[in-house]
Amino acid sequence: MLYFFQQVLNGLHSGALYALLAFGYALTNGILHRTNLAYGALFAFCGQTLILAAVFGYQVLWLTLPASILFGTVMAFAYAALASHLLARWLFEPLADRSPNTIAAATLGVALILTELARIAADTHDLWLQPILGTPIVFAETHGFKATLTVIQLVNCAVVALVLIAGSLVLARSRFGRLWRAVSDDPHAAAMCGTDVHKVFRTSVVAGGLCAASAGVLASLYYGNLGFGAGMIYGLKVLFVTAVGGYLSPQRAAAGGMAFGLAESLWTGYFVAEWRDAWMFLFLVAILVLAGAGRDERQRV
Repeated sequence: MLYFFQQVLNGLHSGALYALLAFGYALTNGILHRTNLAYGALFAFCGQTLILAAVFGYQVLWLTLPASILFGTVMAFAYAALASHLLARWLFEPLADRSPNTIAAATLGVALILTELARIAADTHDLWLQPILGTPIVFAETHGFKATLTVIQLVNCAVVALVLIAGSLVLARSRFGRLWRAVSDDPHAAAMCGTDVHKVFRTSVVAGGLCAASAGVLASLYYGNLGFGAGMIYGLKVLFVTAVGGYLSPQRAAAGGMAFGLAESLWTGYFVAEWRDAWMFLFLVAILVLAGAGRDERQRV
């Protein structure tokens, strides 16, 4: 039983990262209504930027470790804001009314560019951060087995919870939240009512990009490394998770991400880890097929 509790604790941390990614993805997709394959690459790119900037600050600028991490974090968020603004202004807006496959192909190209930029900047080497806040906190113990989380895992979960709560309150109670829902439901009607659709759209894309940067920073601080090729697999997972949780509701998408992280952790704890991603993708596809069949049945009735 305690082993199961340990897997649940592990799933809370990984689920928190998926929840943050899914929340940010839904912010953009709720208005764009198109598949964005560059989102996972932006997550990995920002995590890699943190590592590269922190190493540069520590080895070249002779900063202390906390100052180096702060410098890397600022650089990661700056690149995320810049990349998100450019994507919104020069890619998403011009292609928003085109075929859905057009944006899928364009964002795939952006994902490849971000991946290659990260690889070239790292000179195809994996750089590692010094472990931080690795002290284990014991939640339960029996017969010598301890169920623990490290301090950095607890900090990550707390940060994600604060971001999701703040984001949910903004969407539920602020003027931007009302405008976001209006543009998500019908952008043309919102524009006729005086809403600056372009501003809402760009703000949503930048906010989603900052969520990706936050997840990339937190993942890099925990794992110590985030490979430049990790973006594609994370992007696909978030795409499927958000499809299950709901494209038009960032909160439901975040809940789906948390559930996926818990399920992934339990699979790793009890089954062959090498087959984890394949079975998890199969599980998500099965849910999507069943959900689609249920919607078709209700429409026929």
